[in-house]
Amino acid sequence: MSGPQSHAEPHGAHDAHGDDHAPHGSLRGYVTGFLLSVVLTAIPFWLVMNDVLGNATLTAIVIMGFAAVQIVVHMVYFLHMNGRSEGGWNMMGLIFTIVIVVIVLSGSLWVMYHLNTNMMPDMHRM
Repeated sequence: MSGPQSHAEPHGAHDAHGDDHAPHGSLRGYVTGFLLSVVLTAIPFWLVMNDVLGNATLTAIVIMGFAAVQIVVHMVYFLHMNGRSEGGWNMMGLIFTIVIVVIVLSGSLWVMYHLNTNMMPDMHRM
């Protein structure tokens, strides 16, 4: 570095460094995300506490649906993920992760079901 010239940058030249034009949140976006999160948490809580649906399996499926929607709300409003951020690589990574998680979970459930059915056949009669 040679004296005063090394520190003489035009105003704004340093600001452009590393700027990937990623979307940044606004107060309105954060408040919207927060309110959606509260509603998506309160509704399943109400469903369980008041036994609205009357069937535990149906209630669990509905709660998982609300959880999936809440994950999307968090990703959009708080993590600012969309198809344009990071040149689409964020979305590609998300899709890859979802595919791997679905394969692992469905395979694990399939194996556990068949182990239970084939290894413990007399347990169902008790």
